[in-house]
Amino acid sequence: MTTPHRPYWDAALETQPRADWDALKLQLLQKHLAHAYANSPYYRASFDAAGVHPDALRSLDDIRRFPFITKQTLRERQQAVEPFGDLVAVPERDIVYISASSGSTGVPTASPFSAGDFDDWIDYEARQFWSSGLRPEDRYAHSLNFSLFVGGPCVLGAQKLGALSIHAGTVPSERLLAILRQFQVTAIWTTPSYAWYLGETALKEGIDPRRDLAVKRIFVAGEPGGSIPETRQRIEALWGASVYDYYGLSDIFGSCAGMCEEKDGLHWAEDHIHVEVLHPGTNEPVEEGARGELVLTTLKKTARPMIRFRTGDIVSFTSEPCGCGRTSIRLQGVHGRLDDMLIIKGVNLFPSDVEAIARRDRDFSGEYRLIVERENHLDRLTVEVERAATSAHSDAELAGRFAHHLKAVTGVSAAVNILPTDTLPRATHKAKRVEDRRSGVWA
Repeated sequence: MTTPHRPYWDAALETQPRADWDALKLQLLQKHLAHAYANSPYYRASFDAAGVHPDALRSLDDIRRFPFITKQTLRERQQAVEPFGDLVAVPERDIVYISASSGSTGVPTASPFSAGDFDDWIDYEARQFWSSGLRPEDRYAHSLNFSLFVGGPCVLGAQKLGALSIHAGTVPSERLLAILRQFQVTAIWTTPSYAWYLGETALKEGIDPRRDLAVKRIFVAGEPGGSIPETRQRIEALWGASVYDYYGLSDIFGSCAGMCEEKDGLHWAEDHIHVEVLHPGTNEPVEEGARGELVLTTLKKTARPMIRFRTGDIVSFTSEPCGCGRTSIRLQGVHGRLDDMLIIKGVNLFPSDVEAIARRDRDFSGEYRLIVERENHLDRLTVEVERAATSAHSDAELAGRFAHHLKAVTGVSAAVNILPTDTLPRATHKAKRVEDRRSGVWA
């Protein structure tokens, strides 16, 4: 006799009115701030220095009285008090798992989890997978890095849901394609760049992903590309599969937000994390639909609470109910990072803005690169774009068209170089789209 799998859908929670969401978050936040203040030396000192106390939190708006923390804060506190820093609010014996950042922009930071924290995380992963249509009868291949990366254990959410799960990791593309064929995998998780690359690699090996593979769902994370409809649609056309964008970060947990089957934004884990979207210059909340910096506060994570963590990610959001019935706020897009933002003659430009143009027009392969140089004390932007192998237009026609669309959409003028197909390097995982040569060092 088989045990029935629990459907990871709680209608009372997921469809509750916004006022009930706010009441739940306020209750959780009051308890969480008290835990942080009582058990973390850093937070106690930080709150005291700012003249605030957890008892002062009477509404969700009151969180704005509490100080921010940043990635640099985490690095400094970890180095001052090894191995985890003095933000930790439980004894080390209660810590059962750590993830860590890559360290690509500084010293790697460790993110500790208690047993309860880890269980909450994996339970939410199962809920998120369920909302995206994953079911116990699926065969799921997890194709993300397992080496300390917070995306690694997310496979346990698929297992908890009941899906047959293959811990593929970052095996070579040829090996992964063989796994997909051998086990007739129906769902995979990887980055948008790698989903694109893997599909192209399959075609070059004589494998048609639409005909020869069984993949029907592709979960992507790690780059803004999954939030860009043009990129998502090109990957879907390549694979004949639905693409669902997820968002997570090592400092909180794997999937903080993700797309349901409506694919109309990324539902936020509001019973675990409080979200602010703030203007980077004024720190004031932005209006719904406007772009701002994502600032996160955990509501339950006991091992290392994160109070007003500035992610550096630029997002937009909506609180309108989704067609699926869920009422949690949704990210409408992860548009880029503050440290990826280019300012060209006073105009803010993100690589994701260019990507939408490159992948909307089928006369382009979809690959692109931005090169920023300084000439006579002025910044000059060059966009390199590959032509599609099937395009019959001249390079001059394609360059003129792309430059016109870029100017119309972003307000930025740029030189456009058209390259032959397969000229630009393909990313096997996260893609780097910008070469900033203004200081003599590529970004």
